[in-house]
Amino acid sequence: MNPPPSATAKRNGPALQATGLVVHLGGRTVLEVPSLTVERGEVLAIIGPNGSGKSTLLQALALLVPLTSGELRFEGESVHRGSDLVALRRRMAVVFQEPLLLNMSLRENVTLGLRLRGLPQSQVACRADFWLQRFGIASLATHHARALSGGEAQRASLARAFALEPEVLFLDEPFAALDAPTRAELIESLVAVLRETGVTTVFVTHDRNEALALGDRVGVLMGGRLRQLDRPEVVFGAPVDLEVAAFVGMETVLPGRVLAQEESLALVQVSGARVEVVSDLPPGREVLVCLRPEDVTLHAPRNGGSSSSARNRLRGRVSRLSPRGALVAVTVECGFPLVATVTRRSALDMALSLGQQVDVTFKASAAHLIPR
Repeated sequence: MNPPPSATAKRNGPALQATGLVVHLGGRTVLEVPSLTVERGEVLAIIGPNGSGKSTLLQALALLVPLTSGELRFEGESVHRGSDLVALRRRMAVVFQEPLLLNMSLRENVTLGLRLRGLPQSQVACRADFWLQRFGIASLATHHARALSGGEAQRASLARAFALEPEVLFLDEPFAALDAPTRAELIESLVAVLRETGVTTVFVTHDRNEALALGDRVGVLMGGRLRQLDRPEVVFGAPVDLEVAAFVGMETVLPGRVLAQEESLALVQVSGARVEVVSDLPPGREVLVCLRPEDVTLHAPRNGGSSSSARNRLRGRVSRLSPRGALVAVTVECGFPLVATVTRRSALDMALSLGQQVDVTFKASAAHLIPR
């Protein structure tokens, strides 16, 4: 079954543009974003720690929080004091962390927005039937909202939002209150729906994995300021500073100095070792060497040549083992600490234990240098 045809014509240009966006709450500046553009059809994921201003940014873009200063353009139209905000909001849909369902059946909740807009009953029924089925809750249509589980209620919220055929969809940490299996299942469903519909989406989360799963671009918000905005692989693989690096999961951050540079390959002195990193930074530059734990590989110690294609191989001893669900974080002391993650099965197969000697390898392209 295909989705009902959207009444919104496809246009060129950005869906949202914010310039000089400032929001004051409680006498303090909670948000200050000089420039932000959301392209039509993209999913923009905004991540950051609690209290960073993520929800405020989303609500400002969704016209739910007034700007202290700055300009917001929605589909090329400047939003100002004289704008019909109700009409503009009807072209958007927002899903919050709490489902916010009313005291009625699931189906009545899904159709509520359509009925308030005065759509013909046949169109209301068509859209409701489609989205109830698409999110796997058609069999619960007559159930009362209070009888739904957390996952079912959030599916109802998403069905209600998509039924409105919004020009821009805002998602404010919609999975935060769900258990891990339900969250994973619902994210998979949402990824597929966003791919099918192509609706412009702004998605706020503190969960890095959710941002990676959903975002075409990822913005990192800290202290109310957008610190980095780029493709997920750039943000997570090449953070702009130490704070961003820590937040996106760079668990190994080591001070070093570039010794030599040749053909975009830097030789970096790190404590008593030298490592090679893909970088154009010049010799003499003080840097931070950053590595994600999944990019560090453990091996049993071996003498002679290595079968690994990684340019960097160091020997050390296991100094810490930290279980993380299906994974184990392994800290290896090799003159400085390196953190790797392995599966529990791999940890058992290698019989990893404190003090055990191991080799660690990582590719020159896996490490990232931040100038100091």
